[in-house]
Order: sequence, then C-alpha cells, then structure tokens
Amino acid sequence: MTENDAIILDSDDSTRPGRSLWSDGIRRLRRRRLAMVCFWVIVFYGGLAAFEFIAESTGWKVPFTQWNEIVGPSYQKPLAAYEWAPEEGPAQRRWTLFGTDFLGRSTFRRTLYGAKTSITVALFASLISLAIGVPLGAIAGYFRGWIDEIVIWMISTLSTIPYILLLMAFAVVLRIWKPFGLEIRGITAVYLAMGLTSWVGICRLIRGEIIKRKESEYVLSARAVGCSDGRIIFSHLLPNVFHIIIINLSLRFVSFIHAEVILAFLGLGETDKPSWGAMIDSARAELARDVWWEMTAATVAIFFLSLALNLFGDALRDCLDPKLRVD
Repeated sequence: MTENDAIILDSDDSTRPGRSLWSDGIRRLRRRRLAMVCFWVIVFYGGLAAFEFIAESTGWKVPFTQWNEIVGPSYQKPLAAYEWAPEEGPAQRRWTLFGTDFLGRSTFRRTLYGAKTSITVALFASLISLAIGVPLGAIAGYFRGWIDEIVIWMISTLSTIPYILLLMAFAVVLRIWKPFGLEIRGITAVYLAMGLTSWVGICRLIRGEIIKRKESEYVLSARAVGCSDGRIIFSHLLPNVFHIIIINLSLRFVSFIHAEVILAFLGLGETDKPSWGAMIDSARAELARDVWWEMTAATVAIFFLSLALNLFGDALRDCLDPKLRVD
C-alpha cells in the first residue's frame, strides 16, 4: 500500500457518517426475525382497529364490521353451515367461522371489533400517562428540592394503593362526575381512569434518568451559553431519554390492554359495544352449556396480541438501550 492510498483510506474513514442511535437500533431490530414477525402481527391488529374506526366514523358498511347484525341461529357452533334464505332467490348455505352468540350475532365480527376497543383504550391511556409522567419526572429530577419532594409524595401515595382497586375507584368516580356538565361514560371513562393512574412508573423512571444526566457535559455546556432551564429539559435532556420512553411504552401497552379487559369483565368498561373483556364476561355463564367458542375467540385474540407486544418490546429494549445490546 502506498502512502497516497493510506491517505485516501484515512480520509474515507474520517468522512464516513456514523450511525445514530435510532438507525443502529432499527438495523439491529430488522435482523431479528421473530421480532419482525411480532411487528407485523402488531401492525395487523393496529390496521384492523384503524379500519374499524374509519368504517364506523364514515358509516361505511363492510360485512365483517357489522358486529350487531344477526347472521344465524343462536349458539351456532364454529365452522358449521346453516341455511340462509334471502328475500328473493333460493336458500344458500353460509359458514360461521367462530360461531354465534345467544342473539345469533357473529362471534368473529365481535372479536374483530374488540381489537378496536382494546387498542383505542391502550393508545389513549398511554398518551395520557406519558403526558403526565414524563414532564413531572423531568421537572422533579432536574430541579430537586421541594418540587421533587411533592412529586415523590404523589408517587409514594399512589404506589401504596393496589392498582386494580385504584383503577376501579377512578372508573366509578368518572362515571358519576360531570365536569362542565359533560357526562363521561363508556370507553372515555376507561382510558381516562387508566391514564390518570398509570403514570407513576414512567415518572419514576424519567426522574432517575434526568438525575443521572443533569450533570453531563452537554448540559453544562448548555448552561454556559445561557440556555434556560426549560430549554435544557425539553430540548437537551428529554430527547436523550426518548428511547427509554418508547421502550417503556411498548412494554406497558399490553398491560393497558389487560386492564381494559379486566374493567370490561367487571362491568366497568365499554358496555354498548363489543370488547374482549365483555365477551369473556358474557361467555363465562355459558360454559356449563358447552358454549365455549365465544370465550375461546376473545382469549386467543388477547393471547396473540399480548405475546407479540411482549416479544417485540423485549427486542426493542435490547436494540435501543446501549446497556442491553447483545448483538
């Protein structure tokens, strides 16, 4: 190798752009086949929920979105055909994939609509919990003093109450509370109750990260050039812990889905429209009559979504957190 060649190689290495945290994390994530399979399962559930929402908002009548339409006799077994006679024309045979409920409504359609309910609740609850927990944790960790003591007192108080009991109490109170004359009920009360009670974990996590990073060199440099405290928190500190927020959100999303199922099972969730918890609640009394398919359909739907979210969240944590990278 000549001297000129060595100079060219050195210049190429010095000008080659480095990978950012996000691009390197995505590259690592794409190399994990199981994580990508889980990602597409989550995309399928999310796309299904979005399609259900758009169809309901626009009044678009698609066959499998009409969950309250009577499609056959009551308690029709799965994969069983029945005679269906339209107003004009000969009788036809139609198959029921997951059977029907006691009113003759398709269990398959109700299961698909339950994805919209659960994912909508989990999404809005996540946004509310992040909107409360992230700013409180950042402010408490940065300023410390009496502000930190107040936030710690709130965290300690809420942490001493069992989460399910606290969630049920908020759901009941929101049903009877009418702020500004507005009635809060149904799915709105569910995600408000979960969002207002689930910010403790992310607040504690962000507070600890801000305390650890507040004396970093880039923070000291920002103070030296005259940046305000608000700019340091929201423009320098929070962007550097944003990957932790994303990881925490992916891991907690499944807990919000489970919480919605529990509330619906207890009769405190969505009652006017199908949800997986309401389906399990209505199907438990029919198990003695050998009507098992409604509970099975809701349980299988919850299982696949929960498994995909957990596996993808673990892979995302390994790829984005520099301390946990294994490949």
